[in-house]
Amino acid sequence: MIARSLAAVLVMTTLFALTLPWLLGLFHLVGPVPLDLGLQGSQLRPCASPAHCAYRRWSVDDTATAMASLEQALIASPRTTVVTNDPAQRYLHATASTPLMGFVDDVELHADQANSVIEARSESRLGESDLGVNGQRLDALEQALQDA
Repeated sequence: MIARSLAAVLVMTTLFALTLPWLLGLFHLVGPVPLDLGLQGSQLRPCASPAHCAYRRWSVDDTATAMASLEQALIASPRTTVVTNDPAQRYLHATASTPLMGFVDDVELHADQANSVIEARSESRLGESDLGVNGQRLDALEQALQDA
């Protein structure tokens, strides 16, 4: 009887482990691409709410080198894809997704050459709170910039 119960638990655990990724795939929460991505005038748009968006400005010596370093850091980040890299506008857009539910965040970088500043913005497409993920992402990018 105990052996049968253990076998049933093993079967249920295996079925759950095999079906969970498929079930989560059904709920991949991408959300629509924001229409106001990109530069607003000569800078990135401000965050509407700090609950699901983070914004930083970093002073750098060479904006081109800094942008190249940040692009490499994004490429090396798990579940992150560079969508747009426009050297003429000194603008980069990437998407990053969460590991479990697949929530997509938009990451934007802009090099302000005149002021030797890199602007960075990361915003969740869906939800009212990101639990600090966007700020942590920008902190990691800042660290990568300092390490370069």
